[in-house]
Amino acid sequence: MSRGLVAAPWYELRRAQSTKPSTYTCPFCPRKLPAFSEHVLIRPVGQGEGRRHAHLACVQRARAAGRLPSRDEWQATQPRRRGLLARLLRRTAG
Repeated sequence: MSRGLVAAPWYELRRAQSTKPSTYTCPFCPRKLPAFSEHVLIRPVGQGEGRRHAHLACVQRARAAGRLPSRDEWQATQPRRRGLLARLLRRTAG
């Protein structure tokens, strides 16, 4: 995982821009990121305090490499639960 980025099964991503006079460090590259520039806010699921600000281009590269899966992408890799009918039939058969 990139420096300063908390490992998580999936991440929430949203575009961000602020008039706040702050500067952040991108977790994917060593460059600084002014808050007033258009960038992306990354929040690991369940990690409110683990959020990070990153350059849009850096996030696009990380997503293309599969390092920042969305909830839908993560869910597609999870084992599927049996349907209701299959569970009921299993109970009556057993």
